[in-house]
Amino acid sequence: MTGTPSQIEWAELIRPRVNAEFDRVSTAFQTVAGNQDDAARTDTSAILAILEEKRTEVMARDHAGYFIRDWQDLNGQVRRMIADDPRFLAIRAGRVVRVGAPK
Repeated sequence: MTGTPSQIEWAELIRPRVNAEFDRVSTAFQTVAGNQDDAARTDTSAILAILEEKRTEVMARDHAGYFIRDWQDLNGQVRRMIADDPRFLAIRAGRVVRVGAPK
């Protein structure tokens, strides 16, 4: 990891919390998938793949400042990352077409 020694120390405290947040969101999606029909479960599996890709991208970052600046406060960042992904938007649009507008 790059940064000053104190930045690196701080980032190393933040990184496990970030990973745990990805775990939390993943577990929530997996729980939902267990109660879905096949089509919805396929969508949720695709969302989980996006989530894991985002996790890999985030955790691969080696700049301490990135974690300090962007991940110190975990107010829904993982959910926003997924919601802003064009693939998620396509999944959501496909679902609206398939089952109608969400209630």
